[in-house]
Amino acid sequence: MTDADFLTATRTFYDAVAEDYADHFPGDGLAGRPLDRALLGVFAELVAGAVADLGCGPGRLTGYLAGLGLPVFGLDLSEGMLAIARRENPGLRFQQGSMLALDLADGALAGAVSWYSSIHTPADRLPSLFAEFHRVLSPGGQLLLAFQAGDVPRRHDRPWGRPVCLDFQRRRPEHMADLLTRSGFAVVSRTVREAIEPLAEPVPQAILIARRPRRAAP
Repeated sequence: MTDADFLTATRTFYDAVAEDYADHFPGDGLAGRPLDRALLGVFAELVAGAVADLGCGPGRLTGYLAGLGLPVFGLDLSEGMLAIARRENPGLRFQQGSMLALDLADGALAGAVSWYSSIHTPADRLPSLFAEFHRVLSPGGQLLLAFQAGDVPRRHDRPWGRPVCLDFQRRRPEHMADLLTRSGFAVVSRTVREAIEPLAEPVPQAILIARRPRRAAP
């Protein structure tokens, strides 16, 4: 599959379900997830400067990060999701774009968040994705990466009756940490928590924090 293929499939899926998603998942999605909130707070303390919420969807996490005092903007492929993000967060900036080709200068960001947004990137494109994250982060910049832990993808076929289908990939945390290291990051924190049963999470969840070193490795 080419980049154009999976990007188009992802954009089409989220454009189709954007309003259904917003109605079905109100709020910021962090209720009942105290560990997630704690790690977002740690990330906010580590960052000093501009932050991008990459793959921001309806902008709920963007708004949460802004509430932590971060100068943050959101980016997403889906104009349908961005319309909701702008509607619900009128004081924040949102723009359309691909995480694989960010319209940002080298070292432009102090922090980047990929909150369950790498899960549609094919495995063979993850090194390119992480290289792009590394490029746009300044030395000392922080990356927060969240994803479902596991090996077997979950296919969402015709959600809410919409005629679209998309695979949601699950990844092994140790593999993702190794890819980040190979892309020049230093992994700062690696957290895997069990699924929260009352929230009907199907599998454990992983949250990694990685830093672009201030000096390149020799």
